[in-house]
Amino acid sequence: MGDPKVEGMYEDGTGLLSIGALSRLTGVSVKTIRNWSDQDLLPPAARTPAGYRLYGPDAPARLEIVRSLRELGIGTAAIRAVLHRERSLTDTAERWADALDAQICTLRLQRSVLRTVAARGTAAEELPQMTRLARLSAEERRRIVADVVEDALDGVAAPAYRTGLLTATPDLPDDPTPEQLDAWVELAALVRDPELGAALRRLAEFSARTAPAQAAGAADALDPAAATGAAVRVAELMRTRAEAAVAAGIAPDSPVAEPVLAELVAAWIPTQAATPDPPAEDGPAARTRLLEQLETAAEPLVERYWQLLCTATGRPTPPSWGTAGTWTAAALRAHRTPGEPDRSAFERLADTDPERVLAAYTRVVRDIGALVAAVRPDDLRRPTPCAGWTVRQLLDHMVWESLMAASIAEGAPRDDHTADHLGDDHVAAFEGSARTALAVFTGSGMLHRTFGPYEAPGGLLVQQVTVELLAHGWDLARAIGAPTDLAPEAAAETLEAARLIYGAAPRTEGSSFAPERAAPPGATGADRLAAYLGRSPD
Repeated sequence: MGDPKVEGMYEDGTGLLSIGALSRLTGVSVKTIRNWSDQDLLPPAARTPAGYRLYGPDAPARLEIVRSLRELGIGTAAIRAVLHRERSLTDTAERWADALDAQICTLRLQRSVLRTVAARGTAAEELPQMTRLARLSAEERRRIVADVVEDALDGVAAPAYRTGLLTATPDLPDDPTPEQLDAWVELAALVRDPELGAALRRLAEFSARTAPAQAAGAADALDPAAATGAAVRVAELMRTRAEAAVAAGIAPDSPVAEPVLAELVAAWIPTQAATPDPPAEDGPAARTRLLEQLETAAEPLVERYWQLLCTATGRPTPPSWGTAGTWTAAALRAHRTPGEPDRSAFERLADTDPERVLAAYTRVVRDIGALVAAVRPDDLRRPTPCAGWTVRQLLDHMVWESLMAASIAEGAPRDDHTADHLGDDHVAAFEGSARTALAVFTGSGMLHRTFGPYEAPGGLLVQQVTVELLAHGWDLARAIGAPTDLAPEAAAETLEAARLIYGAAPRTEGSSFAPERAAPPGATGADRLAAYLGRSPD
């Protein structure tokens, strides 16, 4: 066989290539070469007498250029402009790279929508709205949020608050994750809720009433950045201290909550220095004002707004204030006036035999365990004397109490209060938590140690759990119609422990316990404990 280049040349001796020869040389099909020729990307150098196209020696190189540009996605008109030197290759490449960037963004967004649809089980009716929201430009997204903010804050003189809301815009990344896209879709729905607008307005009005009063150009004007930094630090202190108190099992209306609250109020007072009529010291006025701030800030929709905004934009999500805010507000309601904690329980417990403390816990667990074993599956839905709690919720709380005390003894307080600790077998869960707690109480030296910044004796924590179990055991007995003569050998000293621990605790609205009731004649020890803690033994 001869040289294919020679075989493909037209026989007139000019060195021109037939379309078939050019196809064999380059691997490009005859049909494609003919199409590109018709589009003036590869014009023939001549034609045969019969009208067939002939290509010059530069045709293979030109064809490779055309093929490369087409594989890069560049359109016919742009390739023609490059080949005819109407536009440089550099300029064309830059333009098409920009176009590809836009196309890639679109494809990424489409992928995110599809993944979000798959992850959240989106209904077909929701798909058009989700797709429309995903395709909005950054300016369109900003406008959606800005319109709501401007409308909600119309006429309210709170410029700093308004600026903060408008500055934080929902800028989605080019390639949002399903979580980010889902957050944006939920956020877009949330801002249409009139309740969010009302909540934003309430916060703005509160901000306007309590904003620092500064004269323009005053030398002692408060530095906004410093003020914001101080407020953030105090808020974080409140959050960490309150969450630690919850983890340690400190009830907000118990005497031990007072020193925690006093620390928080002392840290908060300096941040109010530039506000109208600032509190000078801890007292009823200061605590009332702080409570007002917490109650005003307790806007679940606004908290959800910020969580979604941060998730959508990839910013760190602010920690939830739910647990800390609820605890601190409850503590402020219970302790309107500062006071020193009653340490008499600490001192009197120092003379208590640790073995008696353990014996009382063991006897209470024994009787309550027998009661728990008698609970049938149908009983789990029954109401209990604890308002709002079913039997199942009551049992879950009892299991949590033992597990929580054990974790404190081990130096790693649990923070899963809202988790399900009962599972499918309430008897096994109760017995397991009691075994765990007893093993830790006896093996960790807990009864001979102190805990927390106020050095609460470990024995006091065990007694607190014992009080809780016996009181809630009484609730359980009443709920399922069982006798309330529980742990008679330990009930009297458990009541005495309750008086030591909770004797100074306020019995106000929202407190852990209602005002003490009178026990009827012939009441059992558990009945008397229930009456002391505000239950009705009748």
